[in-house]
Amino acid sequence: MSEKIAYLDCHSGVSGDMLLGAFLDAGLSFELLQEELQALPVRGYKLHLHPYIDQGITGSRFEVVLTDQEQPTRSFTEIAALLADSHLSAYVKETATAIFRTLGEAEAAVHGVVLDEIHFHEVGAVDALVDIVGNTIAIESLGITQLYASPLPLTRGHLRMAHGLMPVPAPATLEILSAVKAPWVPTPIEGELVTPTGAAILATLAHFDMPAISIEQVGYGYGRKHMIWPNCLRACLGTAYGLSTHHFEHSHDAEHEHEHHEHPHTH
Repeated sequence: MSEKIAYLDCHSGVSGDMLLGAFLDAGLSFELLQEELQALPVRGYKLHLHPYIDQGITGSRFEVVLTDQEQPTRSFTEIAALLADSHLSAYVKETATAIFRTLGEAEAAVHGVVLDEIHFHEVGAVDALVDIVGNTIAIESLGITQLYASPLPLTRGHLRMAHGLMPVPAPATLEILSAVKAPWVPTPIEGELVTPTGAAILATLAHFDMPAISIEQVGYGYGRKHMIWPNCLRACLGTAYGLSTHHFEHSHDAEHEHEHHEHPHTH
């Protein structure tokens, strides 16, 4: 039986919303996503999904809209416990926890503290929990055994965050992606195109490589910025052919093999 894989064309960057929008546009059931997310013991949000057209290309825009603006900051330990105590599947629990660990370790490195001292301001709120858990639900529901991703657009500028103005890419984003030697390509656009949440999902689950793939479904997930090109992430889903995905896993540097063992990509 052929393995189902996905190639993510991140020509316009990556965020949790854009990635989940692309999976929904490629065939993930919105009703199934809503139903599965009920197992996450978090409230105070609504999910919006609507068709979106930019420069003649039709896709989907997914958004997490907060109905309760007073959302708590959470430590990694609290998030891990929240996920462990949920009724989510074992794969979703383990994978979402691994993604949050990637985020937390990067924040800890940037701020010069240990993981247990990190409290997520930007990424501990409901929207990040829904994005991360939602994307792991999507991967499991679509039967994807491996993610691949294109190089990422390297931009400049500044971004207002909880700690004040920060350079773009955000320090945590650079920390996350440099740890896995993710490739960047320069782009003239200013502003944040790669978010910490999007970076953590890719760093934890994806190989930055172009696979041998028979593409069967394509989904376009749109972001909120208006740009000179369609501001979307393309998810190309299909079956692997030729070299198996195991070839790509073993071709990784030895220093990452332990990480892949701890956070398996298959289920």
